Amino acid sequence: MVISSNTVLWGQALIYTLYVSAIMLLMIWFSLNITRSGKSKVNPKFFYSFVALLVTIGASLHVITYNTIPWTKIDLDGGHLVPDQSFNIIVANHKFQLPSESMNINCDKLTEFNVISEDLTYGFGVFRSDNTMVFQMQVVPGHDNIIKWKFPENGDFTIRSTEYSGPEGAQMILKNVIHVSGCAK
Repeated sequence: MVISSNTVLWGQALIYTLYVSAIMLLMIWFSLNITRSGKSKVNPKFFYSFVALLVTIGASLHVITYNTIPWTKIDLDGGHLVPDQSFNIIVANHKFQLPSESMNINCDKLTEFNVISEDLTYGFGVFRSDNTMVFQMQVVPGHDNIIKWKFPENGDFTIRSTEYSGPEGAQMILKNVIHVSGCAK
């Protein structure tokens, strides 16, 4: 089962908000009890047990979500994975130069984007039609900047620069230039 990055990030935001709230409540409780006049009401056994529980939960969150993040395996094994499709994109003078007017990509096939800047540091971001980001990377001049990705959904995607490169950078948008098809609906 493929989980979209939107679902993963929404779930992580919820879980980590609850987790951080629990930590903050512990610190508030501890602060209130330690600053009271007279003998402290903080039971060290309870306090350290609760801290140990929070550490265990925090570590478990990372272990549990490790395999649900769609890009993890590609990031870790990317150097050994052979892409099904590759696109070389040049960026110069605040313009993306694509290999063709549009890039047609097959669903769930490993696609490699090699983006080369000839002058400034840019961003290379791919966005859904609702303007949510699929992925992005920084594009450093004079280097191959490679990102590999599997698109798990059909659709048209927009490329934008996601890095400040001067006022002209805000206009670096190519709407619906990536077309993904072949996913089961």
